[in-house]
Amino acid sequence: MAKKPKKSAGNGGTIVVNKKARFDYHIDDRYEAGVMLAGWEVKSLRAGKIQLVDSYVILKDGEAWLVGAQITPLNTASTHVVADPRRDRKLLLNKRELAKLLQTIEQQGHTCVCTSLYWKQHLVKAEIATARGKKDFDKRATEKDRDWDRHKQRIMRH
Repeated sequence: MAKKPKKSAGNGGTIVVNKKARFDYHIDDRYEAGVMLAGWEVKSLRAGKIQLVDSYVILKDGEAWLVGAQITPLNTASTHVVADPRRDRKLLLNKRELAKLLQTIEQQGHTCVCTSLYWKQHLVKAEIATARGKKDFDKRATEKDRDWDRHKQRIMRH
């Protein structure tokens, strides 16, 4: 008899979410991309040692690269390897998705950012999105809405 699959944790396999990207940009289209990682990086991801705050995606030579993501090496896992925590990591997309991304990014004011990393079975996937930069008044409106939502929750509790 086969074993029943383990139920995932309440976070749905999410490793990290780039909240700053959602605050700084209007998110348009989302894509799922595989990430090429070394062994020590996977172990660090399982421990949650990653930051996506200043990361972005660039397209060069027909390939997508994740730049600026910092994966802190574990002391126990990377003893025999010289670990570079801020190295560029290749994203795996098919040609059609790459062409669509390139076409969108070439438009004025659009960029490509990594919004989250998550587990899909045993693989690490990146959710990348095309985005437009927000103006300062848009950011203030976002903060105002968040404050109002918090205030509503407090009122509903009492």
